[in-house]
Amino acid sequence: MRIVFFGDSITDAGRNREDEMSLGRYGYGFVHDVSSTLMYQEPNKYQIYNRGIGGNRSIDLYARIKNDLWNLQPDLISLYVGVNDLWHEIKYKNGLEVERFEKIYKMILDDTLKVLPNVKFILVSPYVMNGTRTSDEIEKFREVDKYEKVIEKIAKEYDLPLVKLQPVLNEYAKKYGDEYITFDGIHPNITGARIIAEEWLKVFNKNK
Repeated sequence: MRIVFFGDSITDAGRNREDEMSLGRYGYGFVHDVSSTLMYQEPNKYQIYNRGIGGNRSIDLYARIKNDLWNLQPDLISLYVGVNDLWHEIKYKNGLEVERFEKIYKMILDDTLKVLPNVKFILVSPYVMNGTRTSDEIEKFREVDKYEKVIEKIAKEYDLPLVKLQPVLNEYAKKYGDEYITFDGIHPNITGARIIAEEWLKVFNKNK
């Protein structure tokens, strides 16, 4: 089974882009944790590719969709994008408002299904916590829930499984604090990455 993780820095997580044979090709984030779990449970069953690139918005994913997704001929695609569409608008006025985000997101799905009609998807919705990159404008960052709702709507429309992270991470934050999960409000630390991996694996195991 060939799985491609397609997304932004949370997927990327410092992966080694130069050597597909290195241990670093999975990065240090949730993709690494998911990969190690699946390969331990069922050796030789999975080929896993990390195709996250830090800073990517949905439109950046669409621009590289052929090389980094279609050409790999995956059986399953994990699509995780959204926070940069908001973040880049807040910080650089170069993001995608919700309406355009929805259009591009659907283009990723629709065009991929034309090329790979039998491919499966797992969608992952974005989250934001309180941290060094978000605290100064936290109310603006809370608008990530609009992007989350778009992805939830699309998941229902296309009948695709969804990993919804914000509620789960909020529960952990209530007990231990936001810094338990993320070092800057956007990027997960090793604990946050493990939480994301566990939530992803729950959805994966239900939809094998």
